[in-house]
Order: sequence, then structure tokens, then C-alpha cells
Amino acid sequence: MKLYNFFRSGTSHRLRIAMNLKGVQAEYIGVDLRREEHRQDAYRAINPQMLVPALVEDGDVFIQSTAIIEWLEERYPDPPLLPRQVRDRAHVRAMASIIGCDIHPLNNRRVLESLRRNFAADAAAVDCWCAEWIGAGFDAIEALLAADRHRGAFCFGEAPGLADVYLVPQVESARRFNVDLQRWPLILAVDAACAELDAFRQAAPGRQPDAGANTGHAGIGVKQASQAPAG
Repeated sequence: MKLYNFFRSGTSHRLRIAMNLKGVQAEYIGVDLRREEHRQDAYRAINPQMLVPALVEDGDVFIQSTAIIEWLEERYPDPPLLPRQVRDRAHVRAMASIIGCDIHPLNNRRVLESLRRNFAADAAAVDCWCAEWIGAGFDAIEALLAADRHRGAFCFGEAPGLADVYLVPQVESARRFNVDLQRWPLILAVDAACAELDAFRQAAPGRQPDAGANTGHAGIGVKQASQAPAG
């Protein structure tokens, strides 16, 4: 199994967490978005959308982090990322979707590049843009967490699941864009609980082999033999 991803990509980050929680190993292949490696023919042949992540297993290529995580849940059902009850599954999926559908698409790399290129947005303007959409989504998630009287240390219950997989990378992104997180104490508490687990620590952007890498070449390149399972 091969995992094509970029250390700082939020979608790559969430997939690494999910794989770690499942104990699934993959060869780590860094695709440096800063060097436009995702636009090169070698990667276009893997993912015609030219986005990360992509997962390759036995010749099958899986793209879109949401679809890959759903595939992981079906292929490796234990430990589960979703609760047992149908109603609870909908609740967890809603929290994940606030991030995956409403926050992240507005703050991903290509949108921010367009703001800079086409609208002359400087660093302060980009931070303001990100803070607006992160804030709107986090306000909703914080309210959902507060309303759940049976909530444990994580977004739902006493074990990490799908909502946490999505939330932690978005918290990381919020910090990178200088968003003041103090107004969301419940989200910060969940983030702190996740930070105690190897599955989350090992998936962190700064722990990846391509973090800060200066490969000095024009091809896809930073590799690691495998991504160690974590529980």
C-alpha cells in the first residue's frame, strides 16, 4: 500500500490519523505541493484531479480523503470510527461534515492561492478569511459538544472517532492561520485528549518525513518505508 500525501495538507493529515487508528501501514510518499509536484505528469497519472491524498493498494487507486476513510472503515472495521447506533452515526458524521464540507474547502491551498493571485490578498487578509470560516464552523461544533450531556473526552464518547479525525487537523490549520482558539474550550479539550494518543501524535505534520524537506529535485520523492501503526 502506498500513501501519496503532503505533510501540511489537512486532508492528508486526517487520513494519516484514520490509518493510524486502524493500524494500517502504508509506504509514505511525499508530494511536495510547494514545488508543484502534484501537477506533474507522474502524479497526474495517479490522481487526475491532482490533489492529495491518494492511496494505492494492489493497483487500485483511491482518491478524496472522505471516500478513502469510508473505504478504510469498511475494509478494516475494527476499531470502528463510527458509533453503533444509526442516530449517533448521523451526529458524528454531521460534525465531520462541518469541517469536511463547510470549513476546509474554503481554506484549502488552491483557494488561498487564488485569493493571493487574483485578489491581491496579503497574509493578514488570508488569515482573516480563514478565521471567518473556521470560526463559523467551530462555533457550531462547540455548540454540539456543549449540548451532548453524555460526551466523553472526545467528540463522541470515550474513544476517538470520525469527528476527531476531522477536527484535529482543522485545529492545526487554525493555529497556522493565527486563529485565537480560546473561545472554543471544548474543542481545545478534545484536541488535548487526542494529543495524548500515538495515533494522533504520529500523524502530526511536523512528524512527517517531508516536513521542511528540501528535496532538491523536480519529482515526487520523499519516502518512508512504512507508516507505523498506532493505537
